[in-house]
Amino acid sequence: MKLVRFGDVGAEKPGLIDADDAIRDLSGVIADVSGPVLGDADLARIAALDPTDLPLVTDGLRLGPCVGDIGKFMCIGLNYSDHAAETGAEIPEHPILFMKANSAIVGPNDDVIMPRGSTHTDWEVELGVVIGKTAKYVSEADALDYVAGYCVCNDVSERHFQTQLTGQWTKGKSCDTFGPTGPWLVTRDEIPDPQKLEMWLDVNGKRMQSGNTATMIFTVAQIVSHLSELFTLHPGDVISTGTPPGVGMGIKPDPVYLKKGDVMEVWIEGLGKQRQVVGEDA
Repeated sequence: MKLVRFGDVGAEKPGLIDADDAIRDLSGVIADVSGPVLGDADLARIAALDPTDLPLVTDGLRLGPCVGDIGKFMCIGLNYSDHAAETGAEIPEHPILFMKANSAIVGPNDDVIMPRGSTHTDWEVELGVVIGKTAKYVSEADALDYVAGYCVCNDVSERHFQTQLTGQWTKGKSCDTFGPTGPWLVTRDEIPDPQKLEMWLDVNGKRMQSGNTATMIFTVAQIVSHLSELFTLHPGDVISTGTPPGVGMGIKPDPVYLKKGDVMEVWIEGLGKQRQVVGEDA
């Protein structure tokens, strides 16, 4: 099942994607695609609906972030062996965790706006994991049972802010619009193995990143288990699980960064595609 949120910023409605890839309005069934309805029982209730009984949504509406009212937006750094190699970093012993401010979260096709003074804004296609039920001290064997589903994330990053402004990576990760999420939340029953997903990212039609979740250093199950040992994961929390090689920072000999007017297209197998135009703050 593919769940979606559509409409103007701050006024998104819940929907689902039917067999014809059209949006059906779920607002008469649930208030939003958010934590309170991401448990197994509620998702089963939604899946049992006949989509043809739901109102058909007119084409052309904006897609919002596929999860509303996200509690925590957590990100895992250097989690692909081939990406770690391109940056010259050592393989981490434990998952590297940083947070992305919720004010960075935007829809999958919203513009990405570079902040004032940015010269090193970069791209990162990532598998997003959406938590479906409260997780605390969860074993690796049981971890995927706590996942509601998966989505595409673009962990947009300002590398100068991230590495040169003294402090945590969050500085370069949390700029407004730096968290495109969606287009859909795809429930876990449609993704039997999150470690076998192809992914890519294009800039201006040129393939920059191409990878597979099989090269993750820490699997989705390991990440969920590890984080649940540190703090409670709540329904509606999102974990962005790292990026494969091909980021602008890693291009040799001269790194390449985004500029105004660039177009990013971001895709993960089974999870859909994003498209963002790059702008800049006045």
